[in-house]
Amino acid sequence: MSLVKRVVAYHIARLKDKNPEVRLKAIRELELLSDPDALEPLQQVFRQDPNADIRRAAQEAGRKIFLKNNNQT
Repeated sequence: MSLVKRVVAYHIARLKDKNPEVRLKAIRELELLSDPDALEPLQQVFRQDPNADIRRAAQEAGRKIFLKNNNQT
């Protein structure tokens, strides 16, 4: 597994942290990494997180990752 994939997996795991600040930081890091593996976990956060700010951040990050990866084809 490449270093980038390990970092992405680490931040995906952090999306389930009890602390909303940790989840928000993980979302921001995943957005910066722009790996499409993060799309499904971000969608789950968008659908299930109790915090509206976290859901909004997950939606925006997912949109940016999706657009960036579709523009590379």
